[in-house]
Amino acid sequence: MEQSPEFKAQVRLLADAGRELAERGWLPARTGHFSARLDDQHIVITAPGRGKDLLDAHDFMVVDLEGHLISGSGDPGPETFLHIIMYRHDPKLGAVLHTHSVHGTVLSRQVAGTLLLRDYEALRELPGCEHPSRGLQIPVFANHPDMQQLAAQVDAAMTRNPELAGYLINGHGLYTWGQTVELAMQRTEAFEFMFECETLARQLVV
Repeated sequence: MEQSPEFKAQVRLLADAGRELAERGWLPARTGHFSARLDDQHIVITAPGRGKDLLDAHDFMVVDLEGHLISGSGDPGPETFLHIIMYRHDPKLGAVLHTHSVHGTVLSRQVAGTLLLRDYEALRELPGCEHPSRGLQIPVFANHPDMQQLAAQVDAAMTRNPELAGYLINGHGLYTWGQTVELAMQRTEAFEFMFECETLARQLVV
């Protein structure tokens, strides 16, 4: 499977995404991880503890949707289940990106339950936004030590809101997804832009 055209294409896209996101400072200290769908039963995902600025094919694993390692080096970490639950939930989902930006992390610690983003033009880049003035509610989950329990909470949130395109974990950063790596990147950029605006605006209010 590692030699398949789909594997090579998705790894190339994820490596490019990793380089760009690392350059923006959203992946400090080898944090974050990315994945993309290969077929209806398998995804390719970054191996734990790898720097995201210089990823190549050796830095990825292929796992099935039960969390079993199919190929690659490393061991699927607990956070793999957060990716898997989203692919199980939405057969059209093609990629998941997880970042650890300063602004997203700070906001995740300042709010509980949901973060309201409103009146940002960047909201138009996200599904479910009728108009920026109406805003979007972004779930903020507690950083639960049991990732399977957290994954169940994510699954429930996606069921309640089929147009959901991202969520925060307290102190842990942003998860964003889309039908392609490119779309997941676009949504990540939109979220991170609004997170930065939001933290700056809150500082001005104080």
